[in-house]
Amino acid sequence: MARKTRIALALLMTGVAAIGFARPSLAQDADLTVFDWSGYEDPALSPAYIEKHGQGPTFSFFADEDEAFEKLRTGYKADIGHPCATNIVKWRDAGLLQPLDPARIQAWDDVLPAFKGMKDLMTDADGKAWFLPFDWGNTLPLYRTDLVKAEDLASLKVFADPKFRDKIAIVDNADAAFALGLLAVGVRDVQNVTDEQFKAAAAFLREVHKNVRMYTTDNTELGQAMASGEIPLAWAWNETATMLKATGVAVEPQRDSAEGIATRVCGYVLLKDAPGSIDKAYDFLNARMAPEVSNYMVTAWGYGHANGAGMATVDAAAVAAAGYSDIESMVKKTMFAAPVPPETKQRFIAEFEKIKAGY
Repeated sequence: MARKTRIALALLMTGVAAIGFARPSLAQDADLTVFDWSGYEDPALSPAYIEKHGQGPTFSFFADEDEAFEKLRTGYKADIGHPCATNIVKWRDAGLLQPLDPARIQAWDDVLPAFKGMKDLMTDADGKAWFLPFDWGNTLPLYRTDLVKAEDLASLKVFADPKFRDKIAIVDNADAAFALGLLAVGVRDVQNVTDEQFKAAAAFLREVHKNVRMYTTDNTELGQAMASGEIPLAWAWNETATMLKATGVAVEPQRDSAEGIATRVCGYVLLKDAPGSIDKAYDFLNARMAPEVSNYMVTAWGYGHANGAGMATVDAAAVAAAGYSDIESMVKKTMFAAPVPPETKQRFIAEFEKIKAGY
């Protein structure tokens, strides 16, 4: 899920250099450090925290969750982290987290039911709370409507079509790539993948690899390539389409492929031995989950907010434009990037590296 900020992409697409974008940290409130994806320091995502404390927390950034995991495991200290669902069990089992107190999280009971019911996500088998969902979105085909026919996207098998040789981009992320592979072979439950299904998904991704021009986790790079026409078709996060459409590029997400789409959910955790203020940590979590943040998440980021009560207040036209107007129908055709055992996660990573290397 590594990505650069919406602002950087918008600046790039308008020809303005995003100077000084990749910074290691943003220091503000010294009592709270949030270890996060770059871009989430956006003050509009937690206005109540700033109103209460006069400034935002200190942010430090990681490029991807594997980097974050290794940094935390080797002693880096922060108060709050922002992993995604597939890594929750891995981080928890490694002893990197401390439990959450749901009684201190105002919107705990307002989290969307699809996330509440996901095994090993918000709570473990004993009911202990570890994870607060915050943002969610789709990984799906993005295409240049002036360069690709919509009917070509009736199936995800299009990614292996030889006519797209050297014209495809894929998110450089094992979870996202295997979501494509598993969906393409008819699998929607990532928590119960058989060995036969894994091998079929890997075989499909090897066919896709023949068409791949770039693997990327950089939305700025992907946005530029799609805007220029170098990449007419991508398996990527819906944020890219939202930003490109805002700059006038003819890009659309395809939500109706026969095999479905992937949906990821990311959120916040309390890190073990956190050195900062626990009270401010809960102030931050409550600010991020405030209902008034939902509208901004949908309209400015193109993401869904995990607060179901907040999502219900967002303008219907904006929700429809983001593709979230019928969440129940979306859930029926989606593969959720749900928590998986560490050994399954490692198998995805190892196989994906082989595929990218041409093996």
